Amino acid sequence: MNESRGPGTQQTERSRWAALQRPLRRFLRTETGSAAMLLAATLAALVWANLDSGSYERVWATRLFVGVSDARISLDLHGWVNSGLMTFFFFVVGLEARREFDMGDLRERHRVALPVLAGVGGMAVPVGIYLAFNAGHPTAQGWGTAMSTDTAFALGMLALVGPRFPRRLRAFMLTFTVVDDVIALLVIALVYSEEVARGPLLTAAGIFAAVLLVRTAGVTSGVVYAVLGAALWVAMLESGVDPVTTGLALGLLTYAYPASRGDLERASGLFRLFREQPTGELARTARVGLTSAISPNERLQELFHPWTSYVIVPLFALANVGVPLTGELLTRAFTSPVTYGILCGFVLGKPVGIVGVSWLVTRLSRGRLRPPVGWAAAAGGGTIAGIGFTVSLLIAGLAFHGTELEEAKIGVLSAALCASALTWGLSRATALLPHRLRGRALLGLSDPVVDLASVVDGDRDHVRGAEEAVVTILEYGDYECPYCSGADPVVRELLGSHEDVRHVWRHLPLTDVHPNAQLGAEAAEAAAAQGAFWEMHEWLLSHQEQLSVPDLVRQAQALGLDAERFREDLRERIGQDRIVQDLDSADESGVSGTPTFFINGRRHQGGYDMDSLYRAVKAARIRAHMGS
Repeated sequence: MNESRGPGTQQTERSRWAALQRPLRRFLRTETGSAAMLLAATLAALVWANLDSGSYERVWATRLFVGVSDARISLDLHGWVNSGLMTFFFFVVGLEARREFDMGDLRERHRVALPVLAGVGGMAVPVGIYLAFNAGHPTAQGWGTAMSTDTAFALGMLALVGPRFPRRLRAFMLTFTVVDDVIALLVIALVYSEEVARGPLLTAAGIFAAVLLVRTAGVTSGVVYAVLGAALWVAMLESGVDPVTTGLALGLLTYAYPASRGDLERASGLFRLFREQPTGELARTARVGLTSAISPNERLQELFHPWTSYVIVPLFALANVGVPLTGELLTRAFTSPVTYGILCGFVLGKPVGIVGVSWLVTRLSRGRLRPPVGWAAAAGGGTIAGIGFTVSLLIAGLAFHGTELEEAKIGVLSAALCASALTWGLSRATALLPHRLRGRALLGLSDPVVDLASVVDGDRDHVRGAEEAVVTILEYGDYECPYCSGADPVVRELLGSHEDVRHVWRHLPLTDVHPNAQLGAEAAEAAAAQGAFWEMHEWLLSHQEQLSVPDLVRQAQALGLDAERFREDLRERIGQDRIVQDLDSADESGVSGTPTFFINGRRHQGGYDMDSLYRAVKAARIRAHMGS
């Protein structure tokens, strides 16, 4: 049988498999890959500074300017990295936070309160520890160095050293680290800005008001926002306030929303026009249509996330971490209140502040507000939050000079190393717990957000599997979609190997790109009228090139159905109302593409390979058992 499969078929299957894995690969590239790059840049900075500290200092002291004559901005290379490029990093942080607020767990606004309070607690306790070590010393003014988590480094290291923690921990961490960043940037602006010029600051406020007006007016031109953003950055720089605040503010203003089916249909219509008449004007129109179907938040993340992860943050590490590690420096650092204040503040203060405040809020709210994960996972988020790399080094550069700055850098680097080791140890210890206890420790008792607008109805929906199944996999699919065809064997294998899993199919024929998908859905409903929905369903997915009426009628005969009745039902389109209901429920749930899976009502965001779906089913099963 395998010999009859030509190279074209094998290539198609490889393409489908690559498409199934793409979301997972993208996630790994932006988290674990960026952490590895950051580690490499950190090591490179240390090696460079210890081999030739003179050249390290000279390179980053090089002056660069933008503009002409008196109307120019002049900063050294170190300043361009810290105040210029890092603006894009904070912009991406703001984009991610806004996406969670618009589309993630935080769209249920009551879930915002706990991570916000946890973020505040996770800053207050480390600051208190730092001040306790430095009380009565001039170095007490550097308290801001010990308070802020490095979002990119912490999330990347979490993916490396704590892979057993649930994915929902990332959203929880992202929220409290954004609170972290906002407060830290305010501290930089209010405490560590030497002289604030009122004129440029008022100008910056006016430009920001203009951004809000343009946004309210519905202007979508990227050029307009880029010009206003650049002007805002310059005004903030001239005011004496660190301009990286510009990035975070603009990121938090950028909407996120799922692509609607109507927008996608218009985009595919524009592409068809271009296909029929490939002119330059239609190419531009099609490009604009395709771009506008995606939210500006997603477009900008796709554009800037790789640059910040693989270039900007590693370059920041290269510019800031270089410290000549001599025996005299290490001896002095590890007897210094600066180093110990930062180290203990991050490694002890962060988990105590985050977990302690979360526990206190849970108790005071009588369980109405609780972390979206179990306490072991929350503790893992607290320990890895002890990586205070980026903002800590920014503040250290503003608060300290000379030997104190070197001691602060040693404290920041030591805290990152200890926090990573502590998180790894906690992850390993949690893995040794008994199965049921481990599930509770990782997933907790928080009710998950339900994304599915129309609940499963056993009397109406097409369901296969046990009625009392603990886990329900609901799929919106299209019989001409190659990805649905690739996912179907995975779903059937899950059903065959797990008695407590059931599968629900709802129709989402994408008629703008799959001309026979509607007919396939109606054929499945015609077969359902004779009690053979799932038999026809499997055949349709495995024979997507045979969706003509004669092919469908022949298959109905092969299944032992009444061919005349089947043909008449197709002619009468008896399944049309049912398909429209499925389309309406897809729109209500924000579904625009196929296949889209919901597992126990929660939208599945990963791939649809066996490993991804198995993990999602396992997590849903644990939650269901804990809630029973």
